[in-house]
Amino acid sequence: MHLAPFVVGDGIDTTVAGDVYDTGLQYPAARFGGEGRIIGRVYELTDLSNALAHLDQVEGAVRGLYRRVTVDTESGHTAWAYECGDDALLVRHLPHGDWARRG
Repeated sequence: MHLAPFVVGDGIDTTVAGDVYDTGLQYPAARFGGEGRIIGRVYELTDLSNALAHLDQVEGAVRGLYRRVTVDTESGHTAWAYECGDDALLVRHLPHGDWARRG
């Protein structure tokens, strides 16, 4: 929703090394690297500096909840992502790596 004004095209399904967690707050948290796989999408963005500034606010990057990092995806893209910076948000590990299947 927050990303929509900046998105070009439909995006690309991909995965990235890491683990995804349910925070219990209706949004996910991720830690990148390791043996796990996170399922997601990569989107091309317009007005990148404004898009990232907006997303930094939404993701709580300024307050240290999440930090913006680059990740290398399995589809061969380098992308910006937000990694959890607060262990208290890592409530329930989702071993399948798919936030949409959190059930």
